[in-house]
Amino acid sequence: MNTKKHLDVGCGSKPRNPFNCDELYGIDIIEQKNTNFIYKKCNVVLEKLPFDDSSLDSVSAYDFLEHIPRFIVIDQSTHFPFINFMNEAYRVLKPDGVFYAITPFYPRAEAFTDPTHINFITKKTHRYFTAPKHTANMYGFNGNFEILRVKPIKLSQETKQCGSFVKILRNILYTILYKKKSHILWEFKAIKH
Repeated sequence: MNTKKHLDVGCGSKPRNPFNCDELYGIDIIEQKNTNFIYKKCNVVLEKLPFDDSSLDSVSAYDFLEHIPRFIVIDQSTHFPFINFMNEAYRVLKPDGVFYAITPFYPRAEAFTDPTHINFITKKTHRYFTAPKHTANMYGFNGNFEILRVKPIKLSQETKQCGSFVKILRNILYTILYKKKSHILWEFKAIKH
């Protein structure tokens, strides 16, 4: 039996498992106790993800990317934690593994409301990490992601788990009634040879 493994980054005490994988891992900077999932403490700004290369089927980051600094200076040397995190997500994914992220996007107020939001994502930021250009290569990105989906969403459209028919109806209702899409969804496939 092929056990599917999923990692939720910035999981807190309730990691998400959008692909219903068999093994659920979570990492966070804050220690979690009495978990019903496999927890590892990790500061992704300063540390590598505590997983082997090509060991996970999927990685998610719900409302997390906006907390990763774009750059920091350590010992008079500039580092790019956001680039490093994207490298790490790519590294731990198996070939054709999926990176799934939902984050508030500029210029929506949700991108700025939380004072710990320091990485502002736009509708075009994903282009730095995806084919065909991989623009972030000039900053040290060495991954190769292919776009499966990139779309603005209303946060509640993707975060609640329910049957697909109910989900489709709810999405249509939100689109008709509210038309307020405050977050962007990234779903990328890791291309590895």
